[in-house]
Amino acid sequence: MRQSIVTAAGIALLLLSMVASLMLGQTTISFGAVYNALFHYNPEQIDQILVLTTRLSRTVIALVVGASLAVAGALMQALTRNPLASPGIFGINAGAMFAIVLLSSLFTFSSQTALAWTAYLGAAVSGVMVYVLGTLGNARSSHLRIVLAGAAISALFISFTQALLVINQDGLDSMMFWLAGSVSGRSLSMLLPLLPYFVIALFLTLLLARHLNILVAGDEIAKGLGQRTALVRALSGLCVIGLAGGAVAIAGNIGFVGLIVPHIVRRVLSADHRWLLPGCAIFGATLLLLADIASRLLIVPQEVPVGAMTALLGAPFFIYLARKGMRHG
Repeated sequence: MRQSIVTAAGIALLLLSMVASLMLGQTTISFGAVYNALFHYNPEQIDQILVLTTRLSRTVIALVVGASLAVAGALMQALTRNPLASPGIFGINAGAMFAIVLLSSLFTFSSQTALAWTAYLGAAVSGVMVYVLGTLGNARSSHLRIVLAGAAISALFISFTQALLVINQDGLDSMMFWLAGSVSGRSLSMLLPLLPYFVIALFLTLLLARHLNILVAGDEIAKGLGQRTALVRALSGLCVIGLAGGAVAIAGNIGFVGLIVPHIVRRVLSADHRWLLPGCAIFGATLLLLADIASRLLIVPQEVPVGAMTALLGAPFFIYLARKGMRHG
């Protein structure tokens, strides 16, 4: 009963955040104008044009990216049994960014799908490197070791990315939004080619929820219950790459959503992945929408990259979790 109430409240908050995202910005648009733009569109009304051409796509992209990053974070925390795991901290985002910048400096992407597959490749390479370094010489991954491996790989790929941008000054301006992380200036045409991948990955995570509940209890217990742990880990890893890589391809490096949201959802909803994963999708989308609204209003008429807003929230939370982990050994 409690889970149903919290989920319903989360959905209501998400809907309110979506409406607020359509209304608020440098120019405030009334609810009536938003309603008319969606259901009784008049191309002669400037406010309605602004809603459909700019704010609607921005809102939908923030929703999809926020949900994807939060679910990817929950998956990574289950796979590693590490509360500090997230796509940003473990270098997944940095690997995807580096792959995009590297190949875009050599070739011209013919489609958004090609861009996404480049991000998936970079995310996969980075994830494998972190996992190998974090578990090297020990069958069981050390929480501290894998976090340090993630930080090192992330710093490495970020340095490579910055070096490429310095060398290729012509591509600097066009690639800056991937470094900062933003959902502004995006159109639905960027999202639509990748939407099937997001849907498949999210659907697969829901199918894996029951298996993840067993996996977090430990590999020995999971194998004793007949679970094929290698298959569950492989499928979960593919979902992480699909969700995080796709999010980077669209919005760039938006960090800490995958770290913060799973902890909040475990506290207010449930640690059962059958509730946790849908809850992360709902609250992750809400968090990124609210962060994007704040980024528009903080220093009007300028905008703060939404990646900076999530970092302002996430960095203190990461420090809190790290200190808590040190106190408890």
